[in-house]
Amino acid sequence: MSTDDLHPAPTAPPAAPTAESEVTRLCQELIRIDSSNYGDGSGPGEAQAAAYVVQALREVGLDPQTYESDPGRVSVVVRIPGADRSRGALCIHGHLDVVPAHAQDWQHDPFGGELIDGLIWGRGAVDMKGMDAMILAVIRELARTGNIPPRDLVVVFFADEEAGGRQGSHFMVEQHPEVFAGVTEAISEVGGYSVTVPAKEGGERRAYLLQSAEKGIAWLRLTARGRAGHGSVPNDENAVVRLAQALTRIAAHEWPREIIPSVRMLLDGLSEVTGTPYTDHDLDALLDHLGGAKGFVLGTLRDTSNPTMLEAGYKHNVIPQQAHASVDCRFLPGHQEVLLKTIDDLVGDDVDVEVLVGDISLDAPFDGPLVEAMVAAINAEDPGAVVLPYCLSGGTDNKALSLLGVTGYGFAPLQLPADLDFAPMFHGIDERVPVSALIFGVRVLRRFIAAC
Repeated sequence: MSTDDLHPAPTAPPAAPTAESEVTRLCQELIRIDSSNYGDGSGPGEAQAAAYVVQALREVGLDPQTYESDPGRVSVVVRIPGADRSRGALCIHGHLDVVPAHAQDWQHDPFGGELIDGLIWGRGAVDMKGMDAMILAVIRELARTGNIPPRDLVVVFFADEEAGGRQGSHFMVEQHPEVFAGVTEAISEVGGYSVTVPAKEGGERRAYLLQSAEKGIAWLRLTARGRAGHGSVPNDENAVVRLAQALTRIAAHEWPREIIPSVRMLLDGLSEVTGTPYTDHDLDALLDHLGGAKGFVLGTLRDTSNPTMLEAGYKHNVIPQQAHASVDCRFLPGHQEVLLKTIDDLVGDDVDVEVLVGDISLDAPFDGPLVEAMVAAINAEDPGAVVLPYCLSGGTDNKALSLLGVTGYGFAPLQLPADLDFAPMFHGIDERVPVSALIFGVRVLRRFIAAC
Protein backbone atom coordinates (compact mmCIF):
# COMPACT_ATOMS: atom_id res chain seq x y z
CA MET A 1 0.00 0.00 0.00
CA SER A 2 1.38 3.40 -0.99
CA THR A 3 1.26 6.56 1.09
CA ASP A 4 -0.94 8.04 -1.67
CA ASP A 5 -3.57 5.45 -0.80
CA LEU A 6 -3.44 6.42 2.86
CA HIS A 7 -3.59 10.16 2.12
CA PRO A 8 -5.63 10.73 -1.05
CA ALA A 9 -5.41 14.16 -2.63
CA PRO A 10 -8.28 16.41 -1.62
CA THR A 11 -10.99 16.82 -4.23
CA ALA A 12 -11.96 20.26 -5.39
CA PRO A 13 -15.37 21.43 -4.18
CA PRO A 14 -18.05 21.33 -6.84
CA ALA A 15 -18.29 24.50 -8.87
CA ALA A 16 -21.09 26.85 -7.86
CA PRO A 17 -24.04 26.79 -10.23
CA THR A 18 -24.19 29.58 -12.78
CA ALA A 19 -27.15 31.14 -14.51
CA GLU A 20 -26.14 29.34 -17.69
CA SER A 21 -26.02 25.96 -15.93
CA GLU A 22 -29.40 26.39 -14.21
CA VAL A 23 -31.66 28.03 -16.74
CA THR A 24 -32.59 24.86 -18.66
CA ARG A 25 -33.65 22.98 -15.53
CA LEU A 26 -35.59 25.96 -14.19
CA CYS A 27 -37.46 26.35 -17.46
CA GLN A 28 -38.35 22.66 -17.65
CA GLU A 29 -39.55 22.51 -14.05
CA LEU A 30 -41.69 25.62 -14.44
CA ILE A 31 -43.31 24.25 -17.60
CA ARG A 32 -44.19 21.01 -15.77
CA ILE A 33 -46.35 23.00 -13.35
CA ASP A 34 -49.76 23.45 -14.96
CA SER A 35 -50.75 27.07 -14.32
CA SER A 36 -53.33 27.36 -17.12
CA ASN A 37 -55.48 30.47 -16.98
CA TYR A 38 -58.94 29.98 -18.51
CA GLY A 39 -60.01 33.52 -17.70
CA ASP A 40 -62.97 32.48 -15.54
CA GLY A 41 -61.20 31.39 -12.37
CA SER A 42 -61.62 27.70 -13.15
CA GLY A 43 -57.95 26.91 -13.71
CA PRO A 44 -55.42 25.58 -11.21
CA GLY A 45 -54.11 29.06 -10.46
CA GLU A 46 -50.52 30.05 -9.87
CA ALA A 47 -50.03 28.85 -6.28
CA GLN A 48 -47.86 25.84 -7.17
CA ALA A 49 -45.71 27.84 -9.57
CA ALA A 50 -45.41 30.62 -7.00
CA ALA A 51 -44.30 28.11 -4.34
CA TYR A 52 -41.64 26.84 -6.73
CA VAL A 53 -40.34 30.39 -7.29
CA VAL A 54 -40.36 31.13 -3.56
CA GLN A 55 -38.32 28.02 -2.83
CA ALA A 56 -35.85 28.83 -5.62
CA LEU A 57 -35.30 32.31 -4.17
CA ARG A 58 -35.05 31.16 -0.56
CA GLU A 59 -32.41 28.57 -1.50
CA VAL A 60 -30.01 31.43 -2.22
CA GLY A 61 -30.84 33.46 0.87
CA LEU A 62 -33.45 35.83 -0.52
CA ASP A 63 -36.69 36.65 1.29
CA PRO A 64 -39.56 36.72 -1.22
CA GLN A 65 -43.08 37.76 -0.24
CA THR A 66 -46.31 36.35 -1.64
CA TYR A 67 -49.60 38.13 -2.30
CA GLU A 68 -52.82 36.19 -2.87
CA SER A 69 -55.66 38.09 -4.54
CA ASP A 70 -58.04 35.11 -4.48
CA PRO A 71 -57.48 31.53 -3.39
CA GLY A 72 -54.70 30.13 -5.55
CA ARG A 73 -53.99 33.40 -7.39
CA VAL A 74 -50.52 34.20 -6.08
CA SER A 75 -47.88 36.74 -7.07
CA VAL A 76 -44.29 36.67 -5.75
CA VAL A 77 -42.11 39.72 -4.98
CA VAL A 78 -38.52 40.14 -3.83
CA ARG A 79 -36.62 43.42 -3.53
CA ILE A 80 -32.83 43.40 -3.91
CA PRO A 81 -31.08 46.51 -2.55
CA GLY A 82 -28.79 48.31 -4.97
CA ALA A 83 -25.58 50.29 -4.57
CA ASP A 84 -27.32 53.66 -5.05
CA ARG A 85 -30.64 53.51 -3.25
CA SER A 86 -31.36 57.13 -4.11
CA ARG A 87 -31.88 56.15 -7.74
CA GLY A 88 -35.22 54.99 -9.05
CA ALA A 89 -35.63 51.23 -8.76
CA LEU A 90 -35.96 48.87 -11.72
CA CYS A 91 -38.78 46.32 -11.78
CA ILE A 92 -38.02 43.04 -13.57
CA HIS A 93 -41.25 41.11 -13.92
CA GLY A 94 -42.73 38.00 -15.43
CA HIS A 95 -46.01 36.15 -15.08
CA LEU A 96 -46.58 32.61 -13.86
CA ASP A 97 -49.83 31.79 -15.66
CA VAL A 98 -50.10 30.38 -19.17
CA VAL A 99 -52.91 30.08 -21.68
CA PRO A 100 -54.53 26.62 -21.82
CA ALA A 101 -53.21 23.89 -24.08
CA HIS A 102 -55.01 20.93 -25.65
CA ALA A 103 -52.57 18.03 -25.49
CA GLN A 104 -54.07 16.28 -28.51
CA ASP A 105 -53.01 19.22 -30.72
CA TRP A 106 -49.35 19.05 -29.69
CA GLN A 107 -46.49 16.88 -30.90
CA HIS A 108 -45.28 16.55 -27.30
CA ASP A 109 -46.87 16.86 -23.87
CA PRO A 110 -47.50 20.60 -23.37
CA PHE A 111 -46.71 20.22 -19.67
CA GLY A 112 -43.85 17.79 -20.10
CA GLY A 113 -40.99 20.27 -20.40
CA GLU A 114 -39.19 17.81 -22.67
CA LEU A 115 -35.73 18.62 -24.04
CA ILE A 116 -35.60 17.43 -27.64
CA ASP A 117 -32.82 18.28 -30.09
CA GLY A 118 -31.74 21.29 -28.08
CA LEU A 119 -35.26 22.71 -27.68
CA ILE A 120 -37.44 22.80 -24.55
CA TRP A 121 -41.06 22.03 -25.46
CA GLY A 122 -44.13 23.02 -23.52
CA ARG A 123 -46.78 25.58 -22.77
CA GLY A 124 -45.01 28.67 -21.52
CA ALA A 125 -41.66 27.99 -23.18
CA VAL A 126 -42.27 31.18 -25.15
CA ASP A 127 -44.93 32.94 -23.04
CA MET A 128 -43.33 33.26 -20.60
CA LYS A 129 -41.78 30.61 -18.39
CA GLY A 130 -38.63 30.74 -20.49
CA MET A 131 -38.15 34.36 -19.42
CA ASP A 132 -39.20 33.48 -15.85
CA ALA A 133 -36.41 30.90 -15.80
CA MET A 134 -33.93 33.45 -17.15
CA ILE A 135 -34.89 35.94 -14.42
CA LEU A 136 -34.68 33.27 -11.70
CA ALA A 137 -31.32 32.02 -12.95
CA VAL A 138 -29.74 35.48 -13.03
CA ILE A 139 -31.20 36.58 -9.69
CA ARG A 140 -30.07 33.33 -8.02
CA GLU A 141 -26.57 33.88 -9.38
CA LEU A 142 -26.61 37.48 -8.19
CA ALA A 143 -27.53 36.33 -4.67
CA ARG A 144 -24.87 33.58 -4.60
CA THR A 145 -22.07 35.86 -5.75
CA GLY A 146 -23.03 38.74 -3.50
CA ASN A 147 -22.81 41.18 -6.39
CA ILE A 148 -24.80 44.33 -5.76
CA PRO A 149 -26.80 45.83 -8.65
CA PRO A 150 -26.35 49.55 -9.39
CA ARG A 151 -29.85 50.31 -8.06
CA ASP A 152 -32.68 48.53 -6.29
CA LEU A 153 -34.28 45.68 -8.20
CA VAL A 154 -37.92 44.76 -7.58
CA VAL A 155 -38.39 41.28 -9.04
CA VAL A 156 -42.02 40.22 -9.48
CA PHE A 157 -43.72 37.09 -10.78
CA PHE A 158 -47.35 38.05 -11.38
CA ALA A 159 -50.51 35.99 -11.46
CA ASP A 160 -53.26 36.35 -14.08
CA GLU A 161 -51.48 38.20 -16.88
CA GLU A 162 -53.24 36.08 -19.51
CA ALA A 163 -56.66 37.30 -18.37
CA GLY A 164 -55.87 40.98 -18.08
CA GLY A 165 -54.05 41.00 -14.74
CA ARG A 166 -57.03 41.73 -12.51
CA GLN A 167 -55.87 39.05 -10.04
CA GLY A 168 -52.23 39.89 -10.59
CA SER A 169 -50.60 43.14 -11.66
CA HIS A 170 -53.69 45.30 -11.28
CA PHE A 171 -54.41 43.79 -7.87
CA MET A 172 -50.84 44.50 -6.81
CA VAL A 173 -50.88 48.08 -8.10
CA GLU A 174 -54.25 48.85 -6.52
CA GLN A 175 -53.91 46.98 -3.21
CA HIS A 176 -50.15 46.91 -2.62
CA PRO A 177 -48.57 49.92 -4.32
CA GLU A 178 -45.94 50.00 -1.56
CA VAL A 179 -44.27 47.03 -3.25
CA PHE A 180 -43.31 49.35 -6.10
CA ALA A 181 -42.12 52.25 -3.98
CA GLY A 182 -39.40 54.11 -5.86
CA VAL A 183 -39.78 52.07 -9.06
CA THR A 184 -39.37 54.23 -12.16
CA GLU A 185 -38.74 51.70 -14.96
CA ALA A 186 -39.54 48.10 -15.78
CA ILE A 187 -38.68 45.30 -18.19
CA SER A 188 -40.71 42.22 -19.03
CA GLU A 189 -41.79 39.99 -21.91
CA VAL A 190 -42.35 40.10 -25.68
CA GLY A 191 -39.26 41.99 -26.72
CA GLY A 192 -35.56 41.51 -27.24
CA TYR A 193 -35.81 38.42 -29.44
CA SER A 194 -33.97 38.22 -32.74
CA VAL A 195 -35.09 37.90 -36.32
CA THR A 196 -32.59 37.17 -39.07
CA VAL A 197 -32.88 39.48 -42.08
CA PRO A 198 -30.91 39.92 -45.31
CA ALA A 199 -28.25 42.63 -45.10
CA LYS A 200 -28.05 45.17 -47.90
CA GLU A 201 -24.30 44.63 -48.16
CA GLY A 202 -24.84 40.88 -48.54
CA GLY A 203 -25.27 37.98 -46.16
CA GLU A 204 -27.55 38.13 -43.14
CA ARG A 205 -27.85 40.16 -39.98
CA ARG A 206 -29.77 39.70 -36.75
CA ALA A 207 -32.21 42.40 -35.68
CA TYR A 208 -33.47 42.37 -32.08
CA LEU A 209 -36.97 43.75 -31.59
CA LEU A 210 -37.16 45.71 -28.34
CA GLN A 211 -40.74 46.39 -27.37
CA SER A 212 -41.29 50.06 -26.53
CA ALA A 213 -45.04 50.42 -27.13
CA GLU A 214 -48.25 48.43 -26.64
CA LYS A 215 -51.71 48.74 -28.09
CA GLY A 216 -54.60 49.19 -25.69
CA ILE A 217 -57.12 46.44 -24.99
CA ALA A 218 -60.91 46.41 -25.11
CA TRP A 219 -62.47 42.99 -24.65
CA LEU A 220 -66.13 43.42 -25.51
CA ARG A 221 -69.26 41.38 -24.90
CA LEU A 222 -71.98 41.94 -27.44
CA THR A 223 -75.58 41.10 -26.55
CA ALA A 224 -78.18 41.06 -29.29
CA ARG A 225 -81.83 41.31 -28.24
CA GLY A 226 -84.77 39.89 -30.11
CA ARG A 227 -88.12 38.10 -29.86
CA ALA A 228 -88.11 34.52 -28.65
CA GLY A 229 -90.20 32.04 -30.58
CA HIS A 230 -90.64 28.64 -32.19
CA GLY A 231 -87.96 27.63 -34.66
CA SER A 232 -90.60 26.80 -37.30
CA VAL A 233 -92.13 30.29 -37.35
CA PRO A 234 -90.70 33.22 -39.35
CA ASN A 235 -89.13 35.80 -37.04
CA ASP A 236 -87.87 39.20 -38.16
CA GLU A 237 -86.49 39.97 -34.67
CA ASN A 238 -84.15 37.00 -34.38
CA ALA A 239 -81.37 37.79 -31.88
CA VAL A 240 -79.00 35.29 -33.52
CA VAL A 241 -79.44 36.96 -36.91
CA ARG A 242 -78.98 40.43 -35.43
CA LEU A 243 -75.79 39.32 -33.73
CA ALA A 244 -74.48 37.68 -36.91
CA GLN A 245 -75.19 40.83 -38.91
CA ALA A 246 -73.42 42.98 -36.32
CA LEU A 247 -70.37 40.70 -36.39
CA THR A 248 -70.35 40.75 -40.19
CA ARG A 249 -70.26 44.55 -40.16
CA ILE A 250 -67.44 44.53 -37.61
CA ALA A 251 -65.46 42.01 -39.66
CA ALA A 252 -65.95 44.03 -42.86
CA HIS A 253 -64.93 47.33 -41.30
CA GLU A 254 -61.54 48.58 -42.50
CA TRP A 255 -59.85 50.47 -39.71
CA PRO A 256 -57.70 53.33 -41.03
CA ARG A 257 -53.95 52.82 -41.12
CA GLU A 258 -51.76 54.97 -38.87
CA ILE A 259 -48.03 54.55 -38.37
CA ILE A 260 -47.09 55.61 -34.84
CA PRO A 261 -43.52 56.75 -34.02
CA SER A 262 -42.25 53.40 -32.64
CA VAL A 263 -43.51 51.57 -35.73
CA ARG A 264 -41.99 54.22 -38.00
CA MET A 265 -38.60 53.73 -36.32
CA LEU A 266 -38.89 49.97 -36.85
CA LEU A 267 -39.77 50.36 -40.52
CA ASP A 268 -37.01 52.88 -41.15
CA GLY A 269 -34.43 50.78 -39.32
CA LEU A 270 -35.42 47.58 -41.09
CA SER A 271 -35.32 49.38 -44.44
CA GLU A 272 -31.83 50.69 -43.68
CA VAL A 273 -30.49 47.26 -42.67
CA THR A 274 -32.01 45.35 -45.59
CA GLY A 275 -31.87 48.02 -48.28
CA THR A 276 -35.56 47.38 -49.00
CA PRO A 277 -37.57 50.55 -49.68
CA TYR A 278 -41.16 50.95 -48.55
CA THR A 279 -44.09 53.31 -48.64
CA ASP A 280 -46.88 53.62 -46.07
CA HIS A 281 -49.19 51.76 -48.44
CA ASP A 282 -46.70 49.17 -49.67
CA LEU A 283 -45.02 47.41 -46.78
CA ASP A 284 -45.21 43.75 -47.77
CA ALA A 285 -41.71 43.38 -49.24
CA LEU A 286 -40.15 44.99 -46.18
CA LEU A 287 -42.20 43.13 -43.58
CA ASP A 288 -41.68 39.78 -45.30
CA HIS A 289 -38.13 39.92 -43.94
CA LEU A 290 -39.54 39.50 -40.41
CA GLY A 291 -40.96 36.02 -40.98
CA GLY A 292 -43.50 35.09 -38.32
CA ALA A 293 -42.99 38.42 -36.52
CA LYS A 294 -44.66 40.12 -39.50
CA GLY A 295 -48.06 39.45 -37.95
CA PHE A 296 -47.13 41.36 -34.79
CA VAL A 297 -46.18 44.39 -36.87
CA LEU A 298 -49.24 44.19 -39.13
CA GLY A 299 -51.35 44.27 -35.97
CA THR A 300 -49.82 47.64 -35.03
CA LEU A 301 -50.64 49.49 -38.24
CA ARG A 302 -54.27 50.09 -37.29
CA ASP A 303 -56.88 49.36 -34.66
CA THR A 304 -58.28 45.83 -34.80
CA SER A 305 -61.52 44.06 -33.82
CA ASN A 306 -61.74 40.27 -33.95
CA PRO A 307 -64.80 38.20 -32.91
CA THR A 308 -63.59 35.30 -30.78
CA MET A 309 -66.56 33.56 -29.09
CA LEU A 310 -70.30 32.99 -29.68
CA GLU A 311 -73.07 31.95 -27.32
CA ALA A 312 -76.78 31.62 -28.12
CA GLY A 313 -79.78 29.41 -27.58
CA TYR A 314 -80.55 26.30 -25.58
CA LYS A 315 -82.55 24.08 -27.99
CA HIS A 316 -82.55 23.43 -31.72
CA ASN A 317 -86.19 24.49 -32.26
CA VAL A 318 -86.22 27.56 -29.99
CA ILE A 319 -85.31 31.03 -31.23
CA PRO A 320 -83.57 32.63 -28.24
CA GLN A 321 -84.35 36.07 -26.88
CA GLN A 322 -80.66 36.96 -26.64
CA ALA A 323 -77.40 36.04 -28.35
CA HIS A 324 -73.89 36.89 -27.20
CA ALA A 325 -70.47 37.32 -28.76
CA SER A 326 -66.99 38.23 -27.56
CA VAL A 327 -64.87 40.64 -29.56
CA ASP A 328 -61.19 41.31 -28.94
CA CYS A 329 -60.36 44.92 -29.82
CA ARG A 330 -56.90 46.49 -29.73
CA PHE A 331 -56.34 50.19 -30.26
CA LEU A 332 -53.39 52.44 -30.98
CA PRO A 333 -52.40 55.19 -28.53
CA GLY A 334 -55.12 57.83 -28.34
CA HIS A 335 -57.70 55.74 -30.22
CA GLN A 336 -59.79 54.25 -27.40
CA GLU A 337 -62.80 56.56 -27.61
CA VAL A 338 -62.91 56.47 -31.41
CA LEU A 339 -62.75 52.67 -31.45
CA LEU A 340 -65.60 52.22 -28.98
CA LYS A 341 -67.76 54.78 -30.80
CA THR A 342 -67.12 53.00 -34.09
CA ILE A 343 -68.10 49.63 -32.61
CA ASP A 344 -71.33 51.12 -31.24
CA ASP A 345 -72.18 52.48 -34.67
CA LEU A 346 -71.40 49.18 -36.38
CA VAL A 347 -73.51 46.94 -34.13
CA GLY A 348 -76.67 49.04 -34.35
CA ASP A 349 -79.54 49.73 -31.96
CA ASP A 350 -80.45 46.14 -31.18
CA VAL A 351 -77.03 45.08 -29.85
CA ASP A 352 -75.57 46.21 -26.53
CA VAL A 353 -71.83 46.57 -26.03
CA GLU A 354 -70.18 45.95 -22.67
CA VAL A 355 -66.46 46.41 -21.98
CA LEU A 356 -65.41 43.40 -19.92
CA VAL A 357 -61.70 44.21 -19.85
CA GLY A 358 -60.23 47.55 -20.81
CA ASP A 359 -56.63 48.60 -20.55
CA ILE A 360 -54.53 51.47 -21.78
CA SER A 361 -52.04 51.76 -24.60
CA LEU A 362 -48.37 52.52 -23.92
CA ASP A 363 -45.67 54.32 -25.88
CA ALA A 364 -42.25 54.67 -24.20
CA PRO A 365 -39.32 56.60 -25.70
CA PHE A 366 -36.64 54.62 -27.49
CA ASP A 367 -33.77 56.50 -25.92
CA GLY A 368 -32.23 57.24 -22.54
CA PRO A 369 -29.90 55.29 -20.23
CA LEU A 370 -32.13 52.23 -19.79
CA VAL A 371 -32.55 51.69 -23.53
CA GLU A 372 -28.84 52.29 -24.01
CA ALA A 373 -28.08 49.61 -21.39
CA MET A 374 -30.35 47.09 -23.13
CA VAL A 375 -28.81 47.80 -26.53
CA ALA A 376 -25.27 47.63 -25.13
CA ALA A 377 -25.94 44.27 -23.43
CA ILE A 378 -27.20 42.74 -26.69
CA ASN A 379 -24.36 44.20 -28.75
CA ALA A 380 -21.79 42.85 -26.28
CA GLU A 381 -23.11 39.31 -26.77
CA ASP A 382 -23.92 39.64 -30.48
CA PRO A 383 -21.59 42.19 -32.11
CA GLY A 384 -22.95 43.58 -35.35
CA ALA A 385 -26.59 43.07 -34.44
CA VAL A 386 -29.05 45.92 -34.70
CA VAL A 387 -31.68 46.69 -32.05
CA LEU A 388 -34.97 48.17 -33.25
CA PRO A 389 -38.08 49.32 -31.39
CA TYR A 390 -41.48 47.87 -32.07
CA CYS A 391 -45.05 48.13 -30.86
CA LEU A 392 -46.75 45.05 -29.40
CA SER A 393 -50.19 44.28 -30.77
CA GLY A 394 -51.08 42.59 -27.46
CA GLY A 395 -50.47 43.73 -23.90
CA THR A 396 -48.33 43.03 -20.83
CA ASP A 397 -48.31 43.78 -17.12
CA ASN A 398 -46.44 46.99 -17.93
CA LYS A 399 -49.89 48.50 -18.44
CA ALA A 400 -50.73 48.14 -14.75
CA LEU A 401 -47.33 49.42 -13.63
CA SER A 402 -47.74 52.49 -15.84
CA LEU A 403 -50.58 53.59 -13.55
CA LEU A 404 -47.86 54.18 -10.92
CA GLY A 405 -45.77 56.20 -13.36
CA VAL A 406 -43.48 53.31 -14.31
CA THR A 407 -42.04 53.31 -17.84
CA GLY A 408 -41.97 49.76 -19.17
CA TYR A 409 -40.25 47.88 -21.99
CA GLY A 410 -40.40 44.37 -23.39
CA PHE A 411 -36.94 42.89 -22.99
CA ALA A 412 -36.67 39.11 -22.88
CA PRO A 413 -33.49 38.70 -24.93
CA LEU A 414 -33.25 35.59 -27.08
CA GLN A 415 -30.88 34.85 -29.95
CA LEU A 416 -32.94 32.59 -32.19
CA PRO A 417 -32.06 30.35 -35.14
CA ALA A 418 -32.98 31.90 -38.46
CA ASP A 419 -35.25 28.97 -39.32
CA LEU A 420 -37.28 28.99 -36.07
CA ASP A 421 -40.66 30.66 -36.62
CA PHE A 422 -40.80 32.03 -33.11
CA ALA A 423 -43.46 34.74 -32.95
CA PRO A 424 -46.43 32.55 -34.03
CA MET A 425 -45.75 30.29 -31.03
CA PHE A 426 -47.12 32.93 -28.64
CA HIS A 427 -50.42 31.28 -27.61
CA GLY A 428 -49.90 28.73 -30.37
CA ILE A 429 -49.33 24.99 -30.33
CA ASP A 430 -45.93 23.30 -30.04
CA GLU A 431 -44.30 26.12 -28.07
CA ARG A 432 -40.57 25.54 -27.79
CA VAL A 433 -37.46 27.53 -27.07
CA PRO A 434 -33.82 26.68 -27.84
CA VAL A 435 -31.59 26.08 -24.83
CA SER A 436 -28.95 28.16 -26.62
CA ALA A 437 -31.40 31.10 -26.70
CA LEU A 438 -32.00 30.87 -22.95
CA ILE A 439 -28.25 30.77 -22.27
CA PHE A 440 -27.79 33.81 -24.49
CA GLY A 441 -30.62 35.49 -22.60
CA VAL A 442 -29.10 35.03 -19.16
CA ARG A 443 -25.79 36.41 -20.41
CA VAL A 444 -27.51 39.51 -21.77
CA LEU A 445 -29.61 39.95 -18.62
CA ARG A 446 -26.51 39.60 -16.44
CA ARG A 447 -24.78 42.39 -18.39
CA PHE A 448 -27.89 44.54 -18.38
CA ILE A 449 -28.47 44.24 -14.64
CA ALA A 450 -24.82 45.08 -13.95
CA ALA A 451 -25.22 48.32 -15.91
CA CYS A 452 -28.84 49.27 -15.27
